[in-house]
Amino acid sequence: MKPVPADPVQAAEQWFLQHGLTYFVPEQRAHVRQALKPSRVVTFLVVVAVLATGAGGLVAWLADQVALGPATLATLLLLAAVWYALDRLHAAPIVTWALSRTFGSLRTLLPMTTRALPLLLLFITFLFINTEVWQVGSNLSPGTLWLTVMLFVVLAVGFLLVRLPEEVDRTDDDVTDRLLLDACRGTPLEGACRELVEDPDADPAAHAEVTGYERWNLVIVLMIVQSVQVLLVTLSVFVFLMVFGSLIMTQPVMDAWLTSPTHSVPHVSSVSVALLQVATFLSAFSGLYLTVSTVTDETYREQFFGSVLREMERAVGVRAIYLAVRNRPVAS
Repeated sequence: MKPVPADPVQAAEQWFLQHGLTYFVPEQRAHVRQALKPSRVVTFLVVVAVLATGAGGLVAWLADQVALGPATLATLLLLAAVWYALDRLHAAPIVTWALSRTFGSLRTLLPMTTRALPLLLLFITFLFINTEVWQVGSNLSPGTLWLTVMLFVVLAVGFLLVRLPEEVDRTDDDVTDRLLLDACRGTPLEGACRELVEDPDADPAAHAEVTGYERWNLVIVLMIVQSVQVLLVTLSVFVFLMVFGSLIMTQPVMDAWLTSPTHSVPHVSSVSVALLQVATFLSAFSGLYLTVSTVTDETYREQFFGSVLREMERAVGVRAIYLAVRNRPVAS
């Protein structure tokens, strides 16, 4: 265990790093600014784009499926962006903390699932027993299906990038002395917080507004927590559709609905390729639907974001005291 520095500013910075608040530390923000210089980003993108284009063309040629080319290209670009963020932008500690926070509270998944799944399953089941959905889903090539799933993912991420900053803005709008005291309890700044709150000339709440890289730090945490929770519910939908489809989608039904013959998944004779494709398509769509619902519906919002929003309030409060201490004039 690392010793806690005597300097409260240094101790607070260590606390930030341990709690996935990497961009709250000035030194880390400086590294990120360097990594985001246009010259570095453009060079990286050009190299990745050339390699990914070649790999996509090779895969499409070997598989004799044109759609696999752009699907491979998009996948490799996404993986490269994730690697750059984790390594060069120092996002790995943020992701690690957010994942540990999410999986550490899996006990809340059951009530969350029982709240989110019933209406979602009714909606998805209605689509699942629809002839047109089966005709569309079963005729998608693997590359086209993967591109469709990625399109849903991109739409969901884009929606979160628009709405989640609003959640961060709500958190730092009404910061009171009581919130600051509660946020700093058990942190290296607990004593400093008490002193500042009791000082009539100090106004630590004035430092509560979170902007720039620090704001995006909180957005990334929210996005990871939200994505993991939605993924778990989406996998539950996929399992349900596979089991439900295996029971009701008999061969005569598929022969009547589909224009082309169906085949079984290799080594799993009870599961057809068409069922796998339709279940994947509808599960990805349900993930997009759930992502939108959890941010726009107040009931879902509290269920999905309740605990992590309290963590954000704590981060905002500790940061406000950290800035107040760091900017406090030194007595001569």
